[in-house]
Amino acid sequence: MSGPTSPMRMMHQFSREDPTKDRDRLAPGTTRRVFAFAKPYSRKIGAFLVLVVIDAALIVASPLLFKKIIDDGVAEGDRSLVTMLAVVIAVLAVGEAVLTLAQRWYSSRIGEGLIYDLRTKVFGHVQLMPVAFFSRTNTGSLVSRLNNDVIGAQRAFTSVLSGVVSNIISVVLVVATMLFLSWQITLLAVVMLPLFLFPAKWAGRRLSGLTREQMQTNANMSGTMTERFNVGGAMLVTLFGRRQEEQDQFSRQAETVRDLGVKIAMVGRIFFSALTLVAALATALVYGVGGQFIISEKLSVGTLLALAALLGRLYGPLTALSNVRIDVMTALVSFERVFEVLDLAPMITDGDDPQPVDPSRATVHFENVTFRYPTADEVSLASLEGVARPDGKVTVDILHDVSFDVEAGEMVALVGPSGAGKTTLTHLVARLYDVTGGTVRVGGTDVRDVKSADLHAMVGYVTQDAHMFHDSIRANLTYAKPDASDAELMTALGAAQVRSLVEALPDGLDTVVGDRGYRLSGGERQRLAIARLLLKAPRIVILDEATAHLDSESEHTLQRALDTALEGRTSLVIAHRLSTIRQADQILVVDGGRIVERGTHEGLLAAGGLYSELYRTQFSDEADAVPLRIQ
Repeated sequence: MSGPTSPMRMMHQFSREDPTKDRDRLAPGTTRRVFAFAKPYSRKIGAFLVLVVIDAALIVASPLLFKKIIDDGVAEGDRSLVTMLAVVIAVLAVGEAVLTLAQRWYSSRIGEGLIYDLRTKVFGHVQLMPVAFFSRTNTGSLVSRLNNDVIGAQRAFTSVLSGVVSNIISVVLVVATMLFLSWQITLLAVVMLPLFLFPAKWAGRRLSGLTREQMQTNANMSGTMTERFNVGGAMLVTLFGRRQEEQDQFSRQAETVRDLGVKIAMVGRIFFSALTLVAALATALVYGVGGQFIISEKLSVGTLLALAALLGRLYGPLTALSNVRIDVMTALVSFERVFEVLDLAPMITDGDDPQPVDPSRATVHFENVTFRYPTADEVSLASLEGVARPDGKVTVDILHDVSFDVEAGEMVALVGPSGAGKTTLTHLVARLYDVTGGTVRVGGTDVRDVKSADLHAMVGYVTQDAHMFHDSIRANLTYAKPDASDAELMTALGAAQVRSLVEALPDGLDTVVGDRGYRLSGGERQRLAIARLLLKAPRIVILDEATAHLDSESEHTLQRALDTALEGRTSLVIAHRLSTIRQADQILVVDGGRIVERGTHEGLLAAGGLYSELYRTQFSDEADAVPLRIQ
């Protein structure tokens, strides 16, 4: 049963910030889109509202039955009537309980269904976003859209919708019944309403500011814990000896949260005290005036008791309705924030008629390629970026008129100083970004004309910081081939020179690698990444400094694994250690986004250009060089 709005719920309603305070209006069409999104649940919503109406109508039944028991039963000494009415009240109570359960079932089906629809739609849409989107987006803000905003949106069709309908019906029926019983006492009760709203509004303003501050402080504290509790953050704190400073900082944040909690508790207590006081004054007024009416024989005892009961069911719905605009707008703004993500069009999409790529033609061709990174307003949303804000400025070109060919089965190496554009070139092969000028072809077809799934199946990457999910070795490997058997997994691990390690682990393939794979060494992580690559079996392999930051022993083991990964495949290799690409079919020297030199290792050394300078700087003794063995 709806009944009077509880003090806790009213305090929560008053503590909400008006979402229209800092904005003029919702985006055009938001309301229409909301109803379109809820269309699949129209029957359930209709049934839910019918139950809400019935439940709200029963709010006046019990007081009227109490009146009849007193006036017609007790006062007249009619025992049978008293018994019968008591049974009716009990039956109504059971009916109200059943209605409450039915309402809850419908509201949960509607609410959870909307949450599921919104979350899956947003998640699927975000998966289509380019890498540029994720490089700018604050992950916490994006996750918030899938959690807080989605939940806020579904309230529009559960608590907000039911609350508005129920409260309107309750107020109309209660006021009409009270006027019917005694218009004089009803008017006195309504006059007392401002005395209730004043402390409620004051508490609402105070709670709104305190709640916002508490949420922000809690978010900051959660951010601190998240950053310090992951492996990288914990290592940084330990290695720099900052444990005490971190403890002090966290203590200050926790202290602020504690103090805000005390303030919120005190404001809440003031609100409850004011509510209790006004309710007591209103009740005293009703009984005082009603008692005089009874003495004057203008009112019966049962009527007075019914009026007192109805009075307790009047203030709650009236207060809730006074804030209905905030409730509705809060839900609509949540929907709008979800729609904002859904309306962000992916920069990289398949064409209207994507062409198949011939897997037997594992070639890569760059033709007069120019590239600049997209601006913030092209790929992101200001509300998702946290500190950063889109400025609309055109970024400068990173690559300038780059042309080269990688034939099937060839190994082409990219070398050059940091920031020269090497990694950017490899990203264009798998179309993680689109070129701004020129053409990139894989298998003879422009990557913009190829179906993305086919292109990604053909190209495989191993980077210097291979990512592992916080899951088992098996799960991380089968990410490349979900139906791979244990025998296939072990074969790939053997080829990647890491099988003996996995077999020695107590849980074998079911060993959990930890957050980002930090339970493994860098070399072990890289070899698992190569095993994953081998399971994928791409025709084109891109290695982005896969041996960087490894010790000599790990590098030597990893290079044996790379021999297998590169054998018979077209490969594009970014090399930090120039000794690893001495036997490349072609070496491209990149500087300032341009290819300034190209040729073989010996030819480039003899030319005495940038490559020769980089090589001499890196190796003072030729004997230190360990070549990459290509079969």
